[in-house]
Amino acid sequence: MYSNIVCGVDGSDLSSKALRHAVALAAKTGGKVTAVTVTEPSIIVAPGAEIMMVDTSAIIADLDKAKAESAKAILADADKIAGEAGGKISGMHVANSPAAEGILQAAKEVNADLIVMGSHGRRGLGRLLLGSQAAEVLAHTELPVLVVK
Repeated sequence: MYSNIVCGVDGSDLSSKALRHAVALAAKTGGKVTAVTVTEPSIIVAPGAEIMMVDTSAIIADLDKAKAESAKAILADADKIAGEAGGKISGMHVANSPAAEGILQAAKEVNADLIVMGSHGRRGLGRLLLGSQAAEVLAHTELPVLVVK
C-alpha cells in the first residue's frame, strides 16, 4: 500500500514521533522511509545597505555550512531513532527551501506515495490546529499525508 514514505524531520520531539510512525508503517507494508530535513535560504537584511557595498558571500557561506552541519546531525539522529524503532531509513537534506516546499520536492524526487510529518515542528508560530508547514504540505500535495500529533 505505502511502499515509499517521506517523513519530514527537524529534530523536534514531534518530528521524531512522526518518524517512529513512518518506520512502523513501513515495516507493516514492506515499504521504505526517506527522512527529509530542510534548511531555509540564508538572507541578510541590512537597513541602509543601498548606500554601502558589503561582500556578504563569506557570511552566507558560513551560514550555509552551519545549516548543512545541523541537517547532517538531524539526519544522524533520525537514523538512530529509526534503528531503535527497528527500521532503516535513507536521509535527504533539501537546502535553501522553505520547509513545506522542500518536503514536497523530496516527495516528488523519490516518487513517494505517502508523506508523514508532525503537526508542529520548530518552525513558525503554528496555526490553530496544524503547524504552518503541515498546513502548507496538505494544501499543495495530492499525496496522502499522515499528520502525527
